[in-house]
Amino acid sequence: MAAQCRANNSVDADVGIVGAGPAGAAMACHFSRAGFRVVMIDQRRFPRDKVCGDFVGPAALEELDQLGVLSQQRFANATKIRNGALYINGEKLVDRPFPRVGNLRDYGLCIPRVLLDEAVVNTAVAAGAHLIEESRALGYETDTTGVTVFYTNTVSRKRIRIRLLIGADGSSSLVARTLRAAKPARRDLIIAVRTYFEGVEGPPDQADIYLNSSCFPGYYWLFPTGSDTANVGIGMPLEVCAGIEHRQLSRLLAHLIESDPAIGGRLANARVSAKIVGWPLAIFNPRLPIVDNRVALIGDAAGFINPLSGEGIQYALRSARWCSEALREGLYSDNLSASGLRPYASRAQTELRCDMAFSRLVVDLTKHRALHTFWLSALGALAKKLASDSRCYDVAAGVFAGIVSAKELLALPLVRRTAKPTAVTLSTAASEALADSRHLQKNSVALMSTAASILKGLVRHPVATMKWSVDCIKSAFELATQMAIAARRWVLLSPRATLLKR
Repeated sequence: MAAQCRANNSVDADVGIVGAGPAGAAMACHFSRAGFRVVMIDQRRFPRDKVCGDFVGPAALEELDQLGVLSQQRFANATKIRNGALYINGEKLVDRPFPRVGNLRDYGLCIPRVLLDEAVVNTAVAAGAHLIEESRALGYETDTTGVTVFYTNTVSRKRIRIRLLIGADGSSSLVARTLRAAKPARRDLIIAVRTYFEGVEGPPDQADIYLNSSCFPGYYWLFPTGSDTANVGIGMPLEVCAGIEHRQLSRLLAHLIESDPAIGGRLANARVSAKIVGWPLAIFNPRLPIVDNRVALIGDAAGFINPLSGEGIQYALRSARWCSEALREGLYSDNLSASGLRPYASRAQTELRCDMAFSRLVVDLTKHRALHTFWLSALGALAKKLASDSRCYDVAAGVFAGIVSAKELLALPLVRRTAKPTAVTLSTAASEALADSRHLQKNSVALMSTAASILKGLVRHPVATMKWSVDCIKSAFELATQMAIAARRWVLLSPRATLLKR
């Protein structure tokens, strides 16, 4: 069948991919190995850097293994991240090893994107894909027999004729804007900045996540990239930092490094070794299309970024595999209409939608400024529970890392496991308070003052509060719907259901 496709001389290639980052290059590798003619177009010349946190988690490492990338010598000494620590307002609350989930590794690697992206694109080229570098896509036109992609290089404007176009050109994707006829909404955007430090202290195998009232519900991080080097950055939902640009976010990061003793301790004798750079991220929105006639989106271009963690590399690599698996038959038969590409869209929705709905709800709930103190206190209490309960920690950390489904976190047994000790703690605190009337009076006043402050903050900004409420209701409904669908799917696929059908 691949030979029949190759004999079609009316096009220059079977598959054209705009963007040769991990998503595009992985897609090129999959399709090339299946016997299709593949062309990648990228604005830059490799090796080239890409602004990122550089952390490659267990799920992404599994995908890179399947591509044969990790066996390359350049990764032999990559920094292994085996432990994770969580700090809230400078206090360390969790410090535990990464959980082991199934056959996945119990560690991640910190790989600078200048190395990772070149390795994946070289693997694709070795598989037979053709790379066009230093060329910028200008647009595309589809018809019943193919897609014409227009692009420009340093010399002239050119065009290429293909049967299937894959948009893998990042969060600011030209292909996505054309397919959707719109830019990403503000609610679907995160902004982030990062830099590198040398002379970093502390354990080189520990990734740190920091929450602070100054940037909540965003977070900042320190991911070691060597024995004394690290990737340091900050990311926030665009909606909660109105008016803040990358330059101001850089100043906020600098302020946090100076004022937070946790990250400040690791960077006390460190020096900045690279320019601070920023980038936007378009997070997952299940209502936006990712396929059209002869066009599909993968990775960041499709918005496959977790709203809670900002993680995108594993979804870039996984979506490339999903797309190649779902569309292979369509390429063989030339059934590449929007309906013919729907199996890929359905696969992506099945794999991602419930977990992304959970992450979106968490982010939406924590967005209102009047509730930041409340949520940080609640997260602090939860973190202390996770620090003492291995099972709860493994699930929660796995959900944040994208290697455990949110359905497991929301499972009733785990909720009971977490709720019971919390109830005991609250009961003990109440008993102690009742034993001392002065203590009770003091606590009651503090509680009422806190509640009044929250209520005042909610009422003071009625428009923002209304929008926040609507967003939370939408996110809660989306999560409930996806949980119901998942439950129904589990019932239908369970052994008992199979026996009943018989």
